[in-house]
Amino acid sequence: MAGPGEAAPAPAGRQLDIRRVVRRETHSSRAGVSVVAAVLVMGLAGYGLLESAVHAIGQPAWLIEPQLAAERIVALPAGLPPLLLGAGGAVVAMVGLFFLLNAVLPGRRARHVLNGADSTAVVVDDEVIASALARSARLAANVTPEQVMVVVSQRQVIVNVRPTSGIPLAEQAVLAAVEDELREMSLDPLPEVRVNVSSAGVIGA
Repeated sequence: MAGPGEAAPAPAGRQLDIRRVVRRETHSSRAGVSVVAAVLVMGLAGYGLLESAVHAIGQPAWLIEPQLAAERIVALPAGLPPLLLGAGGAVVAMVGLFFLLNAVLPGRRARHVLNGADSTAVVVDDEVIASALARSARLAANVTPEQVMVVVSQRQVIVNVRPTSGIPLAEQAVLAAVEDELREMSLDPLPEVRVNVSSAGVIGA
């Protein structure tokens, strides 16, 4: 039982529901790719069945006789120009690579989860996080907003700073400010911070 100043733990079923919602919000859906793959397979299978049925009743083929198509496939690369064969192979390889990567890669969206209580979950776009980190970096570096650019990825935060000419820039202070901001956000997963200071300065106004 929770004490007077403690929040009661969320039920196991609610925690499971929250984890499902978080995963749905942080990972892209594969439904579209799955539908495309299913339509392609169904189309090829339907066409093969149609040609076989037409051939079985003695009617001319719609496009090519199944037996002739099989003979030409077995005889490859004979009968085809090398350029056409290479282009066709490249297209097939790209399509296969597209489906393979969609099946293997995690498909994460540009979002992070803010760790909080077990009964709540906050999902934030990386653009919002980058804006907050850029403000912290700008204040620590004492530069204008145009001189700071922050890129947030799943495992890394890259802070690019262009210093003002003639004014020294404390790189460690910028790094510490960004890391402190990240710790306050309690991101999951917590990305690593890297600060890049440009060698070309900006003339102050």
